[in-house]
Amino acid sequence: MKVYVVYCHPRSDSFVAAARDRVVAGLAAGGHEMRLHDLYAEEFEPALSAWERTHHLDPPDTKPAIAPYAENLRWCDALVLVYPTWWSGQPAMLKGWIDRVWVAGVAYELPAGANRIRPRLRNVRRIVAVTTHGSSKAVNTLQGEGGKRVVSRSLRVLCHPLARTKWIALYGIDRATDADRAKFLDRVERSMRTL
Repeated sequence: MKVYVVYCHPRSDSFVAAARDRVVAGLAAGGHEMRLHDLYAEEFEPALSAWERTHHLDPPDTKPAIAPYAENLRWCDALVLVYPTWWSGQPAMLKGWIDRVWVAGVAYELPAGANRIRPRLRNVRRIVAVTTHGSSKAVNTLQGEGGKRVVSRSLRVLCHPLARTKWIALYGIDRATDADRAKFLDRVERSMRTL
């Protein structure tokens, strides 16, 4: 498969960085073609500007800052998001990537006179989130797992009609043992190999 990996964490020595490394290793072992963006290392600008909001329905070629990200979304069969869950959702940097890159002409179109958007990322058949949570699965369930809903509901509907999502999460990372962490990393690599 052609896999686009979007990694989002400010520290290169984080556990999430270790998960990213295992994503890359698993994809390589599985023979997948991969492209990777590290949003913090690239100093991606997450804030949607007033100009971008005003021109959100303009063609994407008028927005050169998002061109490499948009091109990779159009190229891939699978999207893998690697990030920590903070405050029940994606970090601001990743949320900003979604706001700025999943735009008209890239992720959807809104024809003149239409009242419903039409998905454009029909090439994307898999979306995988690899994430960590400080709190337990029970607490996340009570909170409604907002980050999971963004992936499984909001992003997925702009992809292929039969697109599947996979949620690979380590809950309670603050209390996780070294064995728990190692087991999670093994799961991540194994999942990527068989993507």
